[in-house]
Amino acid sequence: MTTEERREPALDADERTMLEGWLDYHRQTLAWKCQGLTDEQLRTASAEPSDLCLMGLVRHMAEVERHWFRAVLAGEEPGPIYYSEQDPDGDFHVTEKDTWAEAYATWQAEIEAARRSAAGIGLDELSQRHDRRTDKPFNLRWIYTHMIEEYARHNGHADLLRERLDGTTGD
Repeated sequence: MTTEERREPALDADERTMLEGWLDYHRQTLAWKCQGLTDEQLRTASAEPSDLCLMGLVRHMAEVERHWFRAVLAGEEPGPIYYSEQDPDGDFHVTEKDTWAEAYATWQAEIEAARRSAAGIGLDELSQRHDRRTDKPFNLRWIYTHMIEEYARHNGHADLLRERLDGTTGD
């Protein structure tokens, strides 16, 4: 993927198209930051003592997609992919056995599941699950906005990780 293949939403798009467009743009940005690297590079932590690596970010975002769209919005019980009660940050704890092929396929499957969960639901419609602190549901607009924020923050991390690995920089 090149920066030209990432498309920002149209400047005059309607609200839903705009939100979905920016979310897809940030999904594509994370994929682009990982493109062309070996499994070893993708597992390389940023700096001691941090475990943060590009593969861990992708695994984390698979968990985040699963949580917000399947568990919260749709009320499913999909369970965790990478983390557990014993290792609540398991998505970030990659080992030599973990591969990009598996992490990427899992992430893409969760993105597709997220799209299915949101399809046909209006931006003002409320989630099946409620906020743990307020006991209030989320509307789909809030979930989209939060996901854009989550990706944008982690894409900043991905920028630094990629630059450290091979000097590549860019938006």
